[in-house]
Amino acid sequence: MVSLKLQKRLAASVLKCGKRKIWLDPNEINEISLANSRRNIARLEKDGLIMKKPTVVHSRSRVRERNKAKSKGRHTGTGKRRGTANARLPFKVLWMRRIRVLRRLLHKMRDAKKIDKHIYHALYLQSKGNQFKNKRVLLETIHTMKSEQAQVKALADQAEAKKSRARARLAKRSAREQKKTEQ
Repeated sequence: MVSLKLQKRLAASVLKCGKRKIWLDPNEINEISLANSRRNIARLEKDGLIMKKPTVVHSRSRVRERNKAKSKGRHTGTGKRRGTANARLPFKVLWMRRIRVLRRLLHKMRDAKKIDKHIYHALYLQSKGNQFKNKRVLLETIHTMKSEQAQVKALADQAEAKKSRARARLAKRSAREQKKTEQ
């Protein structure tokens, strides 16, 4: 049998593909063996004696199907896991997500004047110290702090009103006594 190594190499060059993708017609081996230039190879390709094989299909349909199932939570049990929990979803990433959510909430509430800068600062440091596991807990804390603050303010106002009434009473009494001493 004639060696068609040269023809295969030239055909790969002409057709711009690898040698494994070249098909040489087994019935026309003698004619192909005479072609020793790129031009001759191109002519044979036009005649259909040399062809470029189609690309081999490597279907991803099964992979797509499996990934869709995985997104629903299938195939992710303990038997399918190779890395540690920290390798699969780092604790740091979870922390960063949580702290960003909490800080964003604190910024928004401070900018909207819902909390003052003192409450903001206290809660900022507490959230940095891992006091709040989620947004709901932080909101509850904000509400309790605000209600306590309102209570303290109400009590202070009451005390101030009481003091002012007492002062007024004292002034009235002293004025009455002064009047008595003048008579």
